Amino acid sequence: MTLLEELTASGPVVTDGAWGTELQARGLPPGECPDGWNLTAPERVEEVARAYVEAGSRVILTNTFRASRLALAGYGLGDQVARINQAGVEISRRAAAGRARVFASMGPTGKLLLTGETTEEELRAVFSEQARALAEGGAEAIVIETMSDLAEARVALAAAKETGLPVVACMVFDSGKNRDRTMMGATPEQVARELTEAGADAVGANCGSGIEAYVPVCRRLRSATHLPLWIKPNAGMPELIEGRTVWRMTPEEFAGQVPALVEAGAAFIGGCCGTSPAFVRAVARTLGEER
Repeated sequence: MTLLEELTASGPVVTDGAWGTELQARGLPPGECPDGWNLTAPERVEEVARAYVEAGSRVILTNTFRASRLALAGYGLGDQVARINQAGVEISRRAAAGRARVFASMGPTGKLLLTGETTEEELRAVFSEQARALAEGGAEAIVIETMSDLAEARVALAAAKETGLPVVACMVFDSGKNRDRTMMGATPEQVARELTEAGADAVGANCGSGIEAYVPVCRRLRSATHLPLWIKPNAGMPELIEGRTVWRMTPEEFAGQVPALVEAGAAFIGGCCGTSPAFVRAVARTLGEER
């Protein structure tokens, strides 16, 4: 039995919620690299990871979303790839303390293939470097998340698969008339088919849209792949009030959509922007009641 099969054997698995807003609540200044805190404020990063474990997450991620060489270079940290990624895994493992699994986060580089800002060769090199550091740090799986370009996601997937770890590959669906396409126009069915064929161990969607919008997206992913589905929606859509981003959806409202996500085929359920340990607690309670 594979790790993902073991985790999902008794039903859908609760993952974690947003990290960025939780770090900001602990003092991360605007514009500072969140991943850099793995080295300069590890105790605050660990607080976030532990809060999710205590809320009921059976899988937590690592604070390594922007920790590829290309993304870190924008903060002057391009020479700290191995240290930041390995510290991120170490922090989440310490917080998990055997109560949750630690899957490592890999996000987009911020450079576009379409405009020639980077190449597939460069992407493969930087993603391989990051994935290798995460694996050496002790991650149990890798989650490629918040991808807008299917081509970049495929490159990241190939690089992550080199480690031998299970790999989850997720795209953002926030474009088109019905907000059911990626920024580059890919449909859920296209994403599911291509990432399955490319060797993903699970596929999914995160960020970009609220939980109601991801129920039909999940259903469409399910129609095009046999793999487990990983779904982490936002807490609705944000509002900008006096220069501050506000998320009005409550944990209870979010969790109220969880049964529909389960019916649509989701195997791993958590939250992205605007969610918190309170959202995870509500999701865990709802899934417990479902069982």
